[in-house]
Amino acid sequence: MNPVVLDGGDRRCVRLLLDLRRLIMTVPAGTVIHLIADDPAAPLDLPAWCHLTGHTYLGPVPAERPTYAVQVSGAAVLTGPQSPWRPASADP
Repeated sequence: MNPVVLDGGDRRCVRLLLDLRRLIMTVPAGTVIHLIADDPAAPLDLPAWCHLTGHTYLGPVPAERPTYAVQVSGAAVLTGPQSPWRPASADP
């Protein structure tokens, strides 16, 4: 199966994580997502977010623009719709 691509453009990581969260909710477990992210914080924030949620951070992907791979987990912790760093149960 080909990876699903999410082009984050020049959005900052919080917005990228919200977009990634929305996309993850629409694809089956095991799907690999290639996130294109120009934000210099992405290589730090994505692994940390994956650790928090239980998705698998697969690392950088060779591409023209900075791209990172994430594999969707079926047993992941859902984050809040407005707060990608908080479990959904903690989001006001």
